[in-house]
Amino acid sequence: MGLVDWFVNTLVDSKMKRIMKEPYTDSLINTVTTLQKVNARILVETLMRAKQGKPVGRPFGSVLQMSPWEHILLSPTYLTRVPPKYGTPIDLRVTIGPRAKKPLQIEIPVMVTGMSFGGALSVRAKVALARAASRAGTATNTGEAFLPEEREAADKLIVQYIRGTWPASSQYRWDQLEQADAIEIQVGQGAQAGVAQTTPAKKIHERMREAYGLDPGQDALIESQLEGVKGAQDLERLVRKLKERFPVPIGYKFGATQWMERELEIAIRAGVDYIVVDGAEAGTHAAPPTLADDTGLPTFHALVRTVDYLERRGVREDVSVIAAGGLRTPGEFLKALALGADAVYIGTIAVLAMLADEMAKTAPGEPATQLVLQTGSRRRDLDVEQAAQNLYNFFKAVEQEMRQGIAAVGKTRVADLKREDLVALDESIAAFAGIPSAWRPSPASMGPAGELVQTWVDGRAAAGAGAGAGVGAGAARAGAREADARDAAARVGKAATGAAREADALDAAAREADAVPVRD
Repeated sequence: MGLVDWFVNTLVDSKMKRIMKEPYTDSLINTVTTLQKVNARILVETLMRAKQGKPVGRPFGSVLQMSPWEHILLSPTYLTRVPPKYGTPIDLRVTIGPRAKKPLQIEIPVMVTGMSFGGALSVRAKVALARAASRAGTATNTGEAFLPEEREAADKLIVQYIRGTWPASSQYRWDQLEQADAIEIQVGQGAQAGVAQTTPAKKIHERMREAYGLDPGQDALIESQLEGVKGAQDLERLVRKLKERFPVPIGYKFGATQWMERELEIAIRAGVDYIVVDGAEAGTHAAPPTLADDTGLPTFHALVRTVDYLERRGVREDVSVIAAGGLRTPGEFLKALALGADAVYIGTIAVLAMLADEMAKTAPGEPATQLVLQTGSRRRDLDVEQAAQNLYNFFKAVEQEMRQGIAAVGKTRVADLKREDLVALDESIAAFAGIPSAWRPSPASMGPAGELVQTWVDGRAAAGAGAGAGVGAGAARAGAREADARDAAARVGKAATGAAREADALDAAAREADAVPVRD
């Protein structure tokens, strides 16, 4: 044994003996168990609150993935519905706000969400996002600031009608709305709800002050509400005025909430052309963890409820739905579209894709966000053209994967994706969203036998939806379902036998027909 080995062995032995003999409260293992109870992130955020005495502003929103995207899969088809052949065009085009005088047409159902200049991103980052979106044939969103450079770089630009109280805010400067391809009324967002936000004057640089129209020493305040909009009738008046003046779609964005249906009803009555469902997993520049992690409604649940409510109200064909909040991959985009969204917004993933190899400029000493934030120490090092190309490459890859996913379910248009193209690995998800469950068969239209099985399946789903009414009642229903299952199985067997006989008869008839000479 070498000297080093001897020393390490002796030291470890000594420490182990000490750990075993000491009271738990005095042992170093106490640190391990504490970190198991309070993970490293929560520990660091606790220490930051203790030293700074103010809410922690965490970048990119919640770290929690509350939507069950990984428990939902696309259902490929083979002969039930034959997949399109190689080279068959797969149409990804989408129209946002079809009833507007000038609807927004995009080539792919993925858009760049609202991320503001100044309070968040730099001019360079905003221009890179706009260039990439334009090359991909989609739209980008101004967020809470209008930049002439962004308008010039963007082929399709959605301008937010914001709660900002500064002089150049779009709620006061309607000349900015004149340049919009769509106007999005923003009353809140998934990562921060509708809480007022302030950027202190000392953090406002000259370029931001110029864009916002602020005086030296003046803070930038985003109020909790739009000026003059305190209720449903006020929103209706605003939408009417905007539609009278602008031909583009008028949208409405708010953070998802348990009050979804009430908020949706207000938006529907106001006459908006599209609704942005911004789930609790949404990102932002810097949100207090309580608002990011513990407030709102997950994107999945909010999307399902939104689409279902619009359908019940009979306005689904008139009002477009954009899903937003924590969507990360082409697969998740497709699942959201199959659930009923017309398009999706991406933010965090768009920024990360834009950075790609640019991240090397700050590694390992600084976070890559220093390249894209207006307050970032390395913002001038961002290569705008390279960043735009990176995000464009991401869009192209997403486009190809989405086409493959649509082809896998036997369809050729993204607009044809339905909930029937999904399967849930969890019964509660299936029951809530009205999608097939992996625990139950989902036969296609296959004659009497298939119809009987589907009737039995639907009956079981309806019975399952009522679970929780009481243990006794649940047991009674379970017994009834078992009896129904036995009866259904017997009927299915008889029907299948009949179907087989009918098929044999058809085969015999076909053979006879083949024997008869064909006459032109």
